[in-house]
Amino acid sequence: MLFYLFAALAVLSGAYMVLTRNLLYAGFSLLVTLLSIAGIYVLLYADFVAVTQLMVYVGGVLVLILFGIMLSSRVQDKSVRSESVNKIWGTLVAGLVGVGLCYTILKANISSLPWLLAAETDVLGWQKSTVQMIGIKLMTDVVVPFEVVSLLLLIALMGAAYIATDKQEL
Repeated sequence: MLFYLFAALAVLSGAYMVLTRNLLYAGFSLLVTLLSIAGIYVLLYADFVAVTQLMVYVGGVLVLILFGIMLSSRVQDKSVRSESVNKIWGTLVAGLVGVGLCYTILKANISSLPWLLAAETDVLGWQKSTVQMIGIKLMTDVVVPFEVVSLLLLIALMGAAYIATDKQEL
C-alpha cells in the first residue's frame, strides 16, 4: 500500500513539475518527487541508496536549483515563468510511454521469476544494513580517492562561486 502511495505521489508531482509554468512551483514539486523516490528506496530495503538520494539530490542539487531560481531572478514584482510550448506533445509522449510500460508490466509474469520465488522464503533475514559496510570500506580501503574527489568538488564549487560573482566589484 505504501509503495503505491509513494509511486502515485512521485508520478503526480513529476507530472506537475513538467506541466507547470512557474519555475519555483516546479522546483518544489521536484522536491516532492525526489522524496517519494527516497521513500520507495526505503521500502525496497535499499537504505544506502535512500540516504544518498536524500543527501545528494534533495539536500544538494534541489537546494542549488531553488537558490539559483530565487537569486537569479532580477525581475521585480513578477514570478519566474517558463516559456514551454510543447505541453501537448510532451503529455502525449509521456502518456504513450506510461501505457507501454503498464502493458509490459502486466504481460510479464513477474511472480514466477526464480529469484523472486527463492527470496520469498527469507526476506532479508540474514542481511544487515549496507551503510555500515560501505562506510567502513570508504574510510579504510578507498580513503585517498574519496579525499581526492572531495577536493575536486571543493575546487569546482570555488570556481563556480568565482564565475558567479560580479566582475565590477573586484
